[in-house]
Amino acid sequence: MGFFYLFLLVLFSWSCHGLQTYQTQLLLQIRKHLEYPSQLQILDNYNGDLCNLSAMSNLTISCQDNFVTEFKIRGDKVANVSDFNGYAIPSKTLSKTFSIDSLVTTLTRLTSLKVLSLVSLGIWGPLPDKIHRLYSLEFLDLSSNFMFGSIPPQISRMVKLQTITLDGNYFNDTIPNTLDSLSNLSVLSFRGNRLKGQFPSSICRISSLKDVAMCHNKLSGKLPDLSSLTRLRVLDVRENRFDSELPVMPQGLVTALLAKNLFSGEIPAQFGVLSHLQHLDLSFNQLSGAPPSALFDLPSISYLNLASNVLSGSLPEHLTCGSKLGFVDISNNKLVGDLPSCLDNKSDKRVVKYGGNCLSTDGQQQQQGLYCKEANTRRSGRKIAVLVAIIVVSVLLLMLLAFGILILFQRCRRRRTFETHILQKVVQDNPTTGVSSEVLANARFISEVARLGTQGAPICRLFSMEELEEATNNFDSSMFMGEGFTGKLYKGRLENGTYVAIRSLTLQKKYSIQNLKVRLDFLSKLHHPHLVGLLGHCIAGGVQDDSSASKVFLVYDYVPNGNYRMHLSETCPEKVLKWSDRLAILIDVAKAVHFLHTGVIPGVYNNRLKTNNILLDEHRLAKLSDYGMFIIMEENEKLEAGFLAIYAKRESLKSSQRKTLEDDVYNFGFILLESLVGPIVSGKGETFLLNEMVSFGSQDGRKRIVDPTVLTTCSQESLSIVVSITGKCICPEPSSRPSFEDVLWNLQYAAQVQAAADADQKSDSTS
Repeated sequence: MGFFYLFLLVLFSWSCHGLQTYQTQLLLQIRKHLEYPSQLQILDNYNGDLCNLSAMSNLTISCQDNFVTEFKIRGDKVANVSDFNGYAIPSKTLSKTFSIDSLVTTLTRLTSLKVLSLVSLGIWGPLPDKIHRLYSLEFLDLSSNFMFGSIPPQISRMVKLQTITLDGNYFNDTIPNTLDSLSNLSVLSFRGNRLKGQFPSSICRISSLKDVAMCHNKLSGKLPDLSSLTRLRVLDVRENRFDSELPVMPQGLVTALLAKNLFSGEIPAQFGVLSHLQHLDLSFNQLSGAPPSALFDLPSISYLNLASNVLSGSLPEHLTCGSKLGFVDISNNKLVGDLPSCLDNKSDKRVVKYGGNCLSTDGQQQQQGLYCKEANTRRSGRKIAVLVAIIVVSVLLLMLLAFGILILFQRCRRRRTFETHILQKVVQDNPTTGVSSEVLANARFISEVARLGTQGAPICRLFSMEELEEATNNFDSSMFMGEGFTGKLYKGRLENGTYVAIRSLTLQKKYSIQNLKVRLDFLSKLHHPHLVGLLGHCIAGGVQDDSSASKVFLVYDYVPNGNYRMHLSETCPEKVLKWSDRLAILIDVAKAVHFLHTGVIPGVYNNRLKTNNILLDEHRLAKLSDYGMFIIMEENEKLEAGFLAIYAKRESLKSSQRKTLEDDVYNFGFILLESLVGPIVSGKGETFLLNEMVSFGSQDGRKRIVDPTVLTTCSQESLSIVVSITGKCICPEPSSRPSFEDVLWNLQYAAQVQAAADADQKSDSTS
């Protein structure tokens, strides 16, 4: 395999200059989208390699292996318009013709981009969903622009993100509650927008978070328990509308800024054990009760602001203040009694504000004692009233709950009796369906789990052995089409004249007939234009549901035009596949696999992707065969556990399964590679690579590596896109491989580029 990776390095190096040119073109296109900002004027007269451009305060471009990995621009269009309504503003935003969708589309073609910062550039419009296609991005900063609408939920698919900053925009929808998939995120900053709704609970599951800033928005409701964020150091949710009690905070918190909300209740005693806390701002809320004495004596506390709440009671006479405490504000509350000595203004080491209370001191203006006493009396009365109301409501709720449970119990009892009657009737009426009462009882669960989009699809047809023998002339050698890992393949002709392909499959382990039928029925419901359809099956050697089977015949649609590998080897000029033809086939297959991964629940993986399993019909439309074989071939110690048990096992293993080299993206990378260089790679293997390694750097060597048909029928840009995505698919590190959606998008883009080049060439030839 070492020779193979060396081969890949040499293969991709031949197009480095083209890739660099392509990346430069993308940067020029981005400059055009941004309407030629002054920060990018240097591109006009710079003739050197942009990767060697020295970093400046307002522009940074960094590269790795001739791909742009860092792109940072800071403009001068500050977003400080109070009445922005979603339209272009002269001299503030980019023009009316600006398209944020086109900008993001171009950015996503910088597929190796890790750092993107576009600050104060007047970008306006809703942030497009396709931003997630920047799957390599680790740092994203789009602050101080004019973006509005919702933050795309698809942003949660950018799993490599470590920092996301959208400060100073006009986002005015809720925050997506799917951000917990960003397991590497350390900084989450949405300051100064118009975001509404609740604080997403999913954020509490991002254990890597260090800095959360959502101040100056319109968030409301409850601030959840944040104690699980053990690495959180800064929390800033000032100037929102949170109206809950204060939540439990993580022990490592350094800065907590919660001012100007509607927090109520008492300050939790847990705040008094936050030993790392340095800055705490709880001002301008509705907090009540006496502040915990431990707050003033925290070992690291230097700034403590409790002003403008309804704190009451008295502070302890012998209150201790921490040695680092330099600023305290307890003004405009309802505090009474003496001011502790550590809070008097006789010392210059600490600033203390305590006016607007009812303290027994002459230092700062205080309210009349009656003001605080009446307030405390009113609060006591309210507390009693609230307590009585809670008790009354609780009693009523308990009575309603008991009544509801009684009704529910009676309904369930009647329903269970009805379902038992129906189930017995179904089993009696259908003794040979091959489905046990246990499976029928689980039918509702199956229908909810398997979202196949095939309502009304026919159940998998049961063929008899006699039908198949007649269709294949007793499996005569003249009907034999080939043999592979999954068994022998025969061509057949059914009684109605339909041609089919019949695969004889020997199972690795014996299954019960009932178990096998459930698996096959699932496979038969996988319908897609680019999948070879499973019409039915014949189970050899078993009739009763409780008997076992070791051999099964699968009956598929017959696809008459051979496989993709055979066409890649074609030498006849009129039959050879041009680059555009190959792209069309690859897109068809990618659509099929993307459907298997995401179009069914649970997804179907390990689909034995190779050029031999891609069949072409009479119109050269690609259809994938041998997909989902693991559903039948899977070894399972508990044969009677059924298909759902096996699929639950597959789902639990899916994350680790995709981390192996032998996954669908990795195997599809080899299909892409054969599309580029032809079947010679797998035909001669490492011996060929070893003998020809020295010639890869020469022009003649390149011609031997890349299929001549590809070289003569492709555009350089289209080829570069596919070369790039191929390298990512076959990357040895599984986490660096793209999703199939990204593979499909890149192939479709390559096809569009190729179509445009073909059209230009045709236009030139006719002019």
